[in-house]
Amino acid sequence: MLEINGLSKFFGGVKALSEVSFAVAAGEILGLIGPNGAGKTTCFHLINGLLPPSAGRIRLAGRNMVDLPPYRRARLGLARTFQNVQLFGGMTVLENVLAGCHLRQQVGPLTALLPVPAVRRAQAENRKRCLELLELVGLGGKQDEPAETLAYGDQRRLEIARALAQQPRLLLLDEPAAGLNPRETEDLMALMEKLQTLGITLLVIEHDMTLVMGLCHRIVVLDHGEVIAAGAPREIRRDPRVVEAYLGREEE
Repeated sequence: MLEINGLSKFFGGVKALSEVSFAVAAGEILGLIGPNGAGKTTCFHLINGLLPPSAGRIRLAGRNMVDLPPYRRARLGLARTFQNVQLFGGMTVLENVLAGCHLRQQVGPLTALLPVPAVRRAQAENRKRCLELLELVGLGGKQDEPAETLAYGDQRRLEIARALAQQPRLLLLDEPAAGLNPRETEDLMALMEKLQTLGITLLVIEHDMTLVMGLCHRIVVLDHGEVIAAGAPREIRRDPRVVEAYLGREEE
């Protein structure tokens, strides 16, 4: 589903990513982990086009995306959430999810201004789908509440629902469990497993090792902008390079 080859990003003389390569198989849940400052979020910004790479290739289902703007990548089936929740606070929960439907809109912008049957049908279909997504993420019945009044965990789920409204093939989740309590994290893990069974491929940045080790099929570890390990959770847990990156080298 996703192929990253030799991906690098430099900010002046600062190396954020250097020769990063990995792949995500269709239907897989892949974890991207590493200490703070390892380059994880920078990697996401390069994948979805918020930053241009200094070098390297990015392919989604075989299509080269390096020169495509973010909206073109979204149309190819790429969606994401952010480390800091990015919602339209003054809009309702339902309106936030509806905002994610515009990429799949079947009527043109001029036609959408007219009260014609095709527009009414499209609006009804979008509303129905968005209400189903709210049920899926556990926000059923809250569609008319302002997004800014939701509890933090609900805002996290709302951002996921809005991303799902784009009908993605690949969903990038940037620290989705940040700030959640243990019960909310369990609910999030169940949701991510359900998304995977629905055919959505997941690439997840996360610091919660219970979630990463219990949910991800494979894990890629970054440290100082480079891949230091990749493999199954049981392999990553025992890798001395990973232990050193997180805990430091033991002194004599």
